[in-house]
Amino acid sequence: MIVADNAFRPRRSVLYMPSSNARALDKAKTLPCDALILDLEDAVAPDAKEAAREAACDAARSGEYGRRELTIRINGIGTPWHDEDLRAVAAAGPDAIVVPKVGSADEVRSLVGAMEAAGAPARTTLWAMVETPGAMLRVEEIASASERLSVLVMGTNDLVKELYAEHVPGRQPLLAGLGLALLGARAAGKVILDGVYNDVKDTEGFLAECTQGRQLGFDGKTLVHPGQVAGANEAFAPSEQAVEEARGILQAWEDGKGSGVVTYNGKMIENLHVESARRVLTMHEAVTALEADAS
Repeated sequence: MIVADNAFRPRRSVLYMPSSNARALDKAKTLPCDALILDLEDAVAPDAKEAAREAACDAARSGEYGRRELTIRINGIGTPWHDEDLRAVAAAGPDAIVVPKVGSADEVRSLVGAMEAAGAPARTTLWAMVETPGAMLRVEEIASASERLSVLVMGTNDLVKELYAEHVPGRQPLLAGLGLALLGARAAGKVILDGVYNDVKDTEGFLAECTQGRQLGFDGKTLVHPGQVAGANEAFAPSEQAVEEARGILQAWEDGKGSGVVTYNGKMIENLHVESARRVLTMHEAVTALEADAS
């Protein structure tokens, strides 16, 4: 019997919700997403920033979001709202503080220091958004800068803008940056989330991009609409076939212990295959537990 790692937390679907919209915050309590990003940045007009900050902090303190990982995206470093956002949100103690446009290890260390100075509880981690060419070239340094940084979030819309590129099916203009970000995240042992898909009416395109993100190695996808949650949940969870194969590999490995050569369905099995199979089952058991808790 494979026991899921208690530290593992599925982040298949991570939904942005505007903190200035009370109905959206209320609706978020019922959605089957793994995590929420209550937004104080792009989705909030300048004259609504303070009210949105208060609403997001109230939500973080409420305890009304159940199993969902609740995070808050503050305004970026150097903006008029950043410092107060960070102080207020740190004190409210969400699961994580999401910071846009993090571009260096020094910025990570400064953010972590500010979180600690503001009294953020130990469980509140930092999620760093990487959205620029410079960040792509420094992802490993960014990801390794602090143990408190737990998740990297791709900001693909900003990356497209910074590259003077275009949004196209298959994301060919972004593949170099996506690959660098994945390499840096994995080298540092951090979770990394794929960017958003903008056309909420294009279900086929969205699902194709989810499949691509999973195949590339992302842990989940950030979302801009509740209608995208189910597709992301399915795409980033192990399929029944993958779970069956993982169980078969582990059984074959256990049965063949000491034999020197282990095969499953005619394929040679090595330690790397066993590690991958264990990760599949850890993910499967964590997702199953999450969904059982929600039902």
